[in-house]
Amino acid sequence: MSSSPVIVRVAQRYSASAERVFDAWLTPAQASRFLFRTRTGNVMQCEIQPEVGAGFTVIDRRPAADGDESVFDVVHLGKYIEIERPKRLVFDFSVLTFGSEDPTRVTVEITPVNQQACELTLTHDMGTTEHARALQEASRKGWTNMLALMERELFPRRVGVHL
Repeated sequence: MSSSPVIVRVAQRYSASAERVFDAWLTPAQASRFLFRTRTGNVMQCEIQPEVGAGFTVIDRRPAADGDESVFDVVHLGKYIEIERPKRLVFDFSVLTFGSEDPTRVTVEITPVNQQACELTLTHDMGTTEHARALQEASRKGWTNMLALMERELFPRRVGVHL
């Protein structure tokens, strides 16, 4: 039985140039401030090799449960398929901690609104499995939160900037 792919699409407007937003995805010091961060987790490792065929590893250490002192590491891996600065980034993505699922495809597209603002659209093709369907809403929430965190961490709104 073949079913249609699970596609998660989220967008965010930034008060920063397309180049600044694009570069944040490939600069470890910036990426570690938003990529796969959670409210209670800590990014322990953020390695990025920004070349097609190479990729990234981001390890986020999270508490096992509220009030529990044990922790676990969530390992996020990506392999770059396309890098077209400043408008398109495509990578195959997997999260090792939650099962050895086959990689899924993430596309980040950045469109300038003007010189000081852009819109980022992230599309995650999660595949056609039941596992993908089960994770669809959690993934949408995760990507939405991550893009909002990117805005707060890297591009705080400046007084006097009008979009």
